[in-house]
Amino acid sequence: MSENQKSPVLEHLGELRRRLIRCLIAVVITSLIAFIFYEQIFNILKTPAPPNLNLQAIEMTEMIGTIMRVCLFSGIILAMPYLVYQALMFVFPALTPREKRYVYLILPWITLMFAGGVTFGYFILLPRITGFLMTFGGDIASIEPRIGSYINIVTRLLLATGLVFELPVVTTFLARIGLVSPKWLASKRKLALIFAFILAAIITPTIDPINQTLVAAPLIVLYEMSIWLAKLVYRGEKKAESLAPAVVEDE
Repeated sequence: MSENQKSPVLEHLGELRRRLIRCLIAVVITSLIAFIFYEQIFNILKTPAPPNLNLQAIEMTEMIGTIMRVCLFSGIILAMPYLVYQALMFVFPALTPREKRYVYLILPWITLMFAGGVTFGYFILLPRITGFLMTFGGDIASIEPRIGSYINIVTRLLLATGLVFELPVVTTFLARIGLVSPKWLASKRKLALIFAFILAAIITPTIDPINQTLVAAPLIVLYEMSIWLAKLVYRGEKKAESLAPAVVEDE
């Protein structure tokens, strides 16, 4: 590889390193802010659980580790808009001017959809999943979960639902720049249905079909929404392409 070929690669690696460092600094700052309010955050995370929930810390270092995990999780959520912005800015130079305009348009929607996913997980999924886990087999033995186990379930579920809700935004952007088509998305509908239930089984800690369906159903709806949005923006793209030859002929 010549020096001229190495230079762009090194520049991209250097840019990636700078973006990652900025993301790391942002997460550290937001995690420190979350540490100040960790008691309030714990109370928020415990609210969807049944009122008779009695969390326990078995090991001496369990509370410290759990608090750090909660602060890191909260920091990632708080920094998510900035993290997405840095990721988009990394690929920004490779985009056309038209595609760059689309990036600015989807930035607010990325934040809103992530917040919507976290809200859905908090108010819809968590009460049902924790209620099921706290009552299933309760007539045989009293269930008093470890705080680390509870927090791990809650944070994993909220983060996963937040990321999954980004699907319509991502597919709309890809359809708008021509990387995917509505026809292609529609042809993968059966595969998406299977993948939705597989992902639901991974996200939910329970094995009952009701809770898994509660997770899979929004995924299927989001995929259908993605197809509809892709048709909306892709049609406009096709129209613009069809008008282009006419403009050239007029000139």
